[in-house]
Amino acid sequence: MMITVDQPSNERLDAWLASRLPDLSRSRIQELIRQQWILCNDHPAKPRDSVRQGDNISINIPEAVPAEAQPQQIPLQVLFEDEDLIVIDKEHGMVVHPAVGNHDGTLVNALLHHCQGQLSGIGGVERPGIVHRLDKDTSGCLVVAKNDKAHQHLVGQFSSRSNEKIYLCVTQNIPVPEAETIFTHIGRDSRNRQKMAVVTPPSGRASITDYKVICADASTRTALVLCHLHTGRTHQIRVHMKHKGTPLIGDPIYAQIPRQTVNTGRLMLHAWKLGIDHPRSRERMNFTAPIPPEFTPWLQRLDAEIESFL
Repeated sequence: MMITVDQPSNERLDAWLASRLPDLSRSRIQELIRQQWILCNDHPAKPRDSVRQGDNISINIPEAVPAEAQPQQIPLQVLFEDEDLIVIDKEHGMVVHPAVGNHDGTLVNALLHHCQGQLSGIGGVERPGIVHRLDKDTSGCLVVAKNDKAHQHLVGQFSSRSNEKIYLCVTQNIPVPEAETIFTHIGRDSRNRQKMAVVTPPSGRASITDYKVICADASTRTALVLCHLHTGRTHQIRVHMKHKGTPLIGDPIYAQIPRQTVNTGRLMLHAWKLGIDHPRSRERMNFTAPIPPEFTPWLQRLDAEIESFL
């Protein structure tokens, strides 16, 4: 659709369009402008830009995206699967569930195909089966429920902290001391709502991370660190390591990547081990996700098997 501004006007672009397109709300128009579905004189615009007589405004309405995630044939690294749950070694770069900007190609899309739709419905149509999540840039163990009973039992384990979550990460700078329990509150960063931060109680939520330096490289000022999570706050390890002055290598949110001494091309955070009680048998089950090759330079420095550090 093309609309030409045929009369003098000084209105904001979003307001001018809202008065002429009654089927679209002003907020929807603003979003279409930001996503460049609406152009002014064939150029990107901003909602607050003023319209001028003679401007040609092109409007394209994208096709609606189904609210329900669709099955997609995407390869998965399955660590375990039965009628109640599936444990995946999620690869770095894969989003867990559909959201704005990531409507497909997610772990949920892959699981719907792999499990032929047999996932719990508690998470809703966008997050079927999802009990917990890993950040897009984090790899490793993730458990998904196939039915509602399993979902409820697994969520209870994560809430009561009866499960076990052990991560590996590589930090810029070497944590001091070499082993410690970090106990802080974590909440939204008051200066940037897209980030989390250590905050002063009663703000935020209590967050506990045990860490231990496995090996250190003085030449690059980096360290391979094992982290045992006792809580599951958003970005918990990333925030706690940043709080220590040892941000993770490759962290696009909490680190200054260009200033880091090594570049691995990814966030160096891996959900290495996960321990849960099976929701049906109550048997303790322990899963290990193979350590990605980007961690090899630090693993080669070890003089013992990494499991000995647990």
